[in-house]
Amino acid sequence: MELTIGELAGRFGLAGHVLRHWEDEGLLSPARTGNGRRVYTSADETRVAEILIGKDAGFSLDDLRELFAAPDREHRRAVLRHQLDEVRQRMDRLALSRTLLEHGLRCEHEKYQECPRFREMVLSRLDGVDLASALEHH
Repeated sequence: MELTIGELAGRFGLAGHVLRHWEDEGLLSPARTGNGRRVYTSADETRVAEILIGKDAGFSLDDLRELFAAPDREHRRAVLRHQLDEVRQRMDRLALSRTLLEHGLRCEHEKYQECPRFREMVLSRLDGVDLASALEHH
């Protein structure tokens, strides 16, 4: 199976320039015809799917390049562990955001600045306490 850049991009709902960018970044390496046109194979199609899955998991293009070029299982696992740590940190920040928003929706004060809980959080931040610690007190 051979695909043009437009066909491959269309299969994933992407613009052709995205595939060219990923090629410039070293993530794709399509074959070329005699006149220099890119020709994509099923292996390239699989790689595009892998890139999209990786981006969904929060990988940067640099991280994906490192993952794809990992020389061995241990290096690959180290890249994956690092990404898992990043995802966990993002999830923690999102959980804090959810807590704040839920509090804001429950709060009966007309102005949020008058809410004692909000004021406590502000004062904690002014004292250098991170948000997670400030929220733990209640």
